[in-house]
This record gives sequence, structure tokens and C-alpha cells, in this order.
Amino acid sequence: MSRYYDFFCPVKLMAGEQALEQLPDELMALGARRPLLLTDKGVGGTGLANLLAGVLAEGGLPVAAIWDEIPADSSTAVVERIAARWRELGCDSLVALGGGSVIDTAKAVNILVTLGGERLLDHAGAGCLTRPLNPLAVVPTTAGTGSEVTLVAVIRDEGSGRKVPFTSPFLLPGLAVLDPRLTLGLPLPITAATAMDAMTHAIEAFIGNGKNPVSDALALMAVEKIADALPRVLQQPQDKRLRLQLAEGSTLAGMAFSNSMVGLVHALGHSLGARCHLPHGLCMNLFLPTVLDYNRPEIDEELARLLLPLAGPERFAATPQALRPQASLDALNRLRDHLWQTVGLPRTLAEAGVTDRSLLTEIRDLAIDDGALLYNRKDADRDQLLALLERVWA
Repeated sequence: MSRYYDFFCPVKLMAGEQALEQLPDELMALGARRPLLLTDKGVGGTGLANLLAGVLAEGGLPVAAIWDEIPADSSTAVVERIAARWRELGCDSLVALGGGSVIDTAKAVNILVTLGGERLLDHAGAGCLTRPLNPLAVVPTTAGTGSEVTLVAVIRDEGSGRKVPFTSPFLLPGLAVLDPRLTLGLPLPITAATAMDAMTHAIEAFIGNGKNPVSDALALMAVEKIADALPRVLQQPQDKRLRLQLAEGSTLAGMAFSNSMVGLVHALGHSLGARCHLPHGLCMNLFLPTVLDYNRPEIDEELARLLLPLAGPERFAATPQALRPQASLDALNRLRDHLWQTVGLPRTLAEAGVTDRSLLTEIRDLAIDDGALLYNRKDADRDQLLALLERVWA
């Protein structure tokens, strides 16, 4: 079938040991002279923010200040306060050090400080960003969200409580740094959850309606890197090579899904996370194999292809073609069992502490309106969504 697609990811990636030391020159090449460093209390407490500020200063680009008061669920009010501080300090660029919330916050701050105004929501909606934003460099401390290479930021509206998405090619950072030193201290349960977030990005990009040959190539390599590194990094958490491999997998998955989108796993996961305040990666891990099974047989061709990166060439070659789709699901479930046994990452809603069964209808009602459903290979109505939630209950 011949059809149109496009692919866009202009982020300059610096990856590997000593990648951080390349940042000052690269950021100054974009015109930065007075950056504001954004992070959260958790990352700030590890000393990584001071390490990064020191690297920037030694490279001739001292930060104007370090703002470390970004919460896990950032909001419009937080963004607006940081934008006001950015203006007071006379900054001209941003550096984001942290996970998805910090990176999304930095993207949103960049909207306000570039385009002006006091209210972030004045810039919400399609096509509202009309020109390039100030230089933004992103330094992830988790290997999961892929936010360093996506054109989306999601911020909670302080007034209504709803999550407001901002989407524009102008939101893509100019620079992204993958340095294994920055994820060495990530606790193992968070390492596992964020890696399964990236795994879900890659697999949903590969099986969805928006897939294309470029996103497919990125998604397959992401699955291979994550499936290989994740079980081993839990045994060797200080192994820089494995940490870098997970970070690369997350970024590749981010490039893939930023162009081909995600599907039903995310629709359910967004809704569960919003209603029960569970971490996003945990939600992805709960729903991934059940949703893949629901999408069969429409995705059997893709599931068969996924067996190679998930289980390796020997398992792939030894498995008859007709059995490969189920073998891929079996490989994912073995990985999830391992994560439950080693770091306690839940596989069911009951293991995640969701004990009120009446919540399932509320989660279902949120999921039916999630835009990610548009990209799922198979439609799902209210009854089908509730049946899926029941399957993941225990």
C-alpha cells in the first residue's frame, strides 16, 4: 500500500561518556550566553545539578541560577513563576536536567519567555507557536520518557486540574545529552518502570496506524537495546555501558513515537495514572501485553517481527513463524515477571494497590476520550475497554 508519511527530528544528540562536557560549546553555538538551569529537588539533592552547573561554568557558560522547585506533576503556575524569574535574571536560554516533568516544564517555560505574556494557556491549541523558541538543552536523568526528542509538553492547568498538551515542532529541544553518569544513581524500581515506558513507546510506535519505515527502524532498535540491557542493569546498576544502552533505547523510542504516535496502552495508562496517581511507566507495564493480545490478529505480523529484538536470534530462529506472535508476548511476560521478582514492578492492578473495583468504570470513561485510541490498530468501545481493565485486575 502506497501512502504519504513524513519524519522530523532535528535534535542534536550527544551521547556517551563525557557527553556532558560537549554541552557548553554546543549551547553557545546556538547563541546561549546566560542559561537558567531547571531541575527538581530529587535530582538537585544528588549533586547532579551542581555537577552540570560546574561543567557549564568550566566551558565558559555559567548558569544565571538553578531552579530546583519543579514538582513531579508540574503545572501552569509553576511554569509562569519560572518564566517570571527567567526575565528577572535576564536569561537567554534554558537547560533542563531531570525526567519528563522537568523537561516538559522547560519546554512550556520556553513558550512563555519566547512568545511573551503572563499566562501559559494563552498559547494552548494547534498552530499557536509561530516561530522558533530560545535555545533549550535537555539532559535526561531517566531512561524512559523520550521527552528530549519529542515535540510535546503536557502541563496540568492549576485552575481546572486537567492536563493540557502543547504540540509543535518548535517545542523540540535544540540539544539532548545522553551521559551514563546521569542515570547511575537512578533507583532500580524507577529504572525498571521508566524502561518499560520506553519499551511501550517503541512497541506502540511499531504496531500503530501511524507507523512508517523510519519509525519502524528506530522502534526495533529501541526494543533490542531495552530488552537486552534492562534485566542486566538490575544486576549491575553501576555499569555505564548498560545505563547508556537504556538511555539510547529511550531516545530511539522517543524519536519513533513522536512521529508515529502511541495507542491503546497509552489511552488506558493515561487514564489510570490520572485517576489513581500511579507513575506513568508503571501503568505502561500493567497494560502492555494485555493490549497487544487484544490487538491480535491484526498485529501478528509485527508481533512476529518483534521476537528477534525481544528474545534474540537463537530463540527467533528456533520458533516457527506461526508461533512467533505468541512467543513475543511470552517474552514480554517473562520480562515483567522478572521485574516483579527483582524490584517489585506490578503486573496487575491488584499488585499496584488499586483495590476499589468501581474505579474501573471511571478509568474506562476517561480512556474512551483519549486521542491515542485513534492510532490503535483495532477500535475499542466502552465494553471492550472495561473487559481489558478486568483482565488486568488480578
